Amino acid sequence: MLEHMKGAIFDLDGVIVDTAKYHYLAWRSLAGELGFPFTEQDNERLKGVSRMRSLDILLEIGGLEYSEAEKLAMAEKKNRLYVEYISGLDESELLPGVRAYLNALRARGVGIALGSASKNAEFILDKLNIAGLFDVVIDGNKVARAKPDPEVFQSACRELGLQPQDCVVFEDAEAGVAAGKAAGMQVVGIGKPEVLKAADLVISGLHEL
Repeated sequence: MLEHMKGAIFDLDGVIVDTAKYHYLAWRSLAGELGFPFTEQDNERLKGVSRMRSLDILLEIGGLEYSEAEKLAMAEKKNRLYVEYISGLDESELLPGVRAYLNALRARGVGIALGSASKNAEFILDKLNIAGLFDVVIDGNKVARAKPDPEVFQSACRELGLQPQDCVVFEDAEAGVAAGKAAGMQVVGIGKPEVLKAADLVISGLHEL
């Protein structure tokens, strides 16, 4: 699978960099302002999910309801907090093996894309000093439907000029693995085999490759 792929499509959080902790701090801060606790266990439900859907889950946990306009303002506030947290990111926060693996793929002529729900993906890639290693970036600003819908991976595949069967997706979330499979691609899960059982191969990180 990895030897024959022509395109590699990477999720961002949990695959390239661990920004999940910063998302968690921002959501926890918002929940605190709304008057209820938000735990790391609660945060697991938000992995790989779009910002507005994440907010809906957060409000569900708190048993609260708000208008669409209020929710948009809350999502913006959370994003401002998150951007403050990640503005100090640098390449030291790249997960082990990421730069070496991306460079190895480029040397082989494999097309490299990012397929992420994050609307801050380009900002983060710049901070990590790896933007130049990606041929295509498809993020939350370019797609309408969140994972497990395959749209983000289908768009990345199209932009790379490849067929789904020629692409491999690298994902750390169940929703992302499901999206990759729905797009007709093979998937490398990064994390725990018992969680990512639908993936074709599960590893602990790109350093294994």
